[in-house]
Amino acid sequence: MLRAIQQGDQDAVAGLYDRYSGIAYGLAFRITNDVTLAEDVVQDAFLSVWRQAARFDPGRGQVRSWLLTIVHHKAVDAVRRRAGRSERALPEGPEEFIATRGRPEELAEGASDAEAVRAAVMRIPADQRRTVEMAYFEGMTHVEIAERMGVPLGTVKSRLRIGLEKMRDYLRLKVLE
Repeated sequence: MLRAIQQGDQDAVAGLYDRYSGIAYGLAFRITNDVTLAEDVVQDAFLSVWRQAARFDPGRGQVRSWLLTIVHHKAVDAVRRRAGRSERALPEGPEEFIATRGRPEELAEGASDAEAVRAAVMRIPADQRRTVEMAYFEGMTHVEIAERMGVPLGTVKSRLRIGLEKMRDYLRLKVLE
């Protein structure tokens, strides 16, 4: 589907949207806590996919993960623009990212994925887990995490990298089961 998008096929974008808009909206809503803002984030994310399809590298991950990363970044940026750095409306922890709309199979897949991610997060050491939660669920920058945790910036980056690698390895094993 992404190859077709890379070649300018608008129907492929529509197909990608049909397949992932529900879970993308669920993630955007969970981060923004605002229906309209979440809808804008999803639209902006799919527009970015259309414009940046050539940047996707299948060797680095799946289309779904790439898309949800775009949604995550755009949602965090939208919340920061709306509320400023002093007041964040981001989630407190790694709760489930369930779309409030979408096809039943999409909702089931999202719930299953959320459970797998939750299990992966719980398997990493506490310092890495807290760092991952602050970065991905609270939308904090590396510098903000370092300040809050009272550790050097390099430590934050190492904890994130190692924690995410451990989570990725765990999730790969789950897929093979």
